[in-house]
Amino acid sequence: MGSLGVTPFGTTVDGRKVHKITLTAGNLTVSLLTYGAILQDLRLDGIDHPLTLGSDLLSDYEGAMCYHGPLIGPVVNRISNARARIDGMVYELERNEKGRIHLHSGVKAAQHQVWNVETVSDDSLTLGLALPDGMCGLPGNRQITVTYTLTPPATLTMHITGTTDARTLMNFANHSYWNLDGTDTWAGHRLQIAADRYLPSTPDDYPTGEIAGVTDTAMDFREAQQINPGAPNLDHNFCLSETDEALRDVLWLQGQSGVNMTVGTTAPGIQIYDGRAAQRPGQKFYEGLAIEAQHWPDAPNNPHFPSILLAPGETYQQTTRWTFSGPGA
Repeated sequence: MGSLGVTPFGTTVDGRKVHKITLTAGNLTVSLLTYGAILQDLRLDGIDHPLTLGSDLLSDYEGAMCYHGPLIGPVVNRISNARARIDGMVYELERNEKGRIHLHSGVKAAQHQVWNVETVSDDSLTLGLALPDGMCGLPGNRQITVTYTLTPPATLTMHITGTTDARTLMNFANHSYWNLDGTDTWAGHRLQIAADRYLPSTPDDYPTGEIAGVTDTAMDFREAQQINPGAPNLDHNFCLSETDEALRDVLWLQGQSGVNMTVGTTAPGIQIYDGRAAQRPGQKFYEGLAIEAQHWPDAPNNPHFPSILLAPGETYQQTTRWTFSGPGA
């Protein structure tokens, strides 16, 4: 594994070898890890800082940075009571937040696994992962693939597929943190989201079950506005649709430096998290803004939310696209 930008990155504490794959096309250079399918680094020509928050140390990703850049699943976000009912059977899930909430599929989740390199070229990488029956508390032998592709001048596209041999739950999301200015925090960025509804959250940051309109609330980002830490606090799902849709642009982020990022997705929701409890070693809270295209969180406990059930013979699919431009572009 020495060609096409594939280099050793380190060895996990339990002895698994991890590689870094670097892709280049047009004005973008992207580095990805086999550990967690992590988006480790993203560079735009002419900009002297990375646009996503990463680390050169595998130990950071095994520790405090376990949610910086990975593909999280099989079920991203929170399941409020750490239980899921599938065809009348109740599955008890790991209670890894506050002793009662299931967060990001627990300690055996996809972000903690070393994925297999299936295909790699100068501008594209496909990784694969098998999740055996019972892993993360859910049924089904599941096969997951994710393909990252660069397209000139400056677009990164991620396409996820998943299959199962038993009815199960599936809701993957990339969990990268973004700071387009390379500054201590994302304060002063401008954010726009094509959503007229959102999911209000409990103090424990899972949905209350209400689907609320954004009009006359602090969650109205239908027009671009400047954002700052705490104004408002953000850890919410914005409702883009009721079902998966054709790939369409749904979010626009602009740094004070003039760097722009447009996010497109097929998913019906997009979670925005302000990073108030996320910290890279030696850096500040609020350093990056997490933008997670996904199905709506806690769907098993809210039957009026879009379903995340996946049956044998069906294929889970999600495509998310990030397009970048520099000042004046």
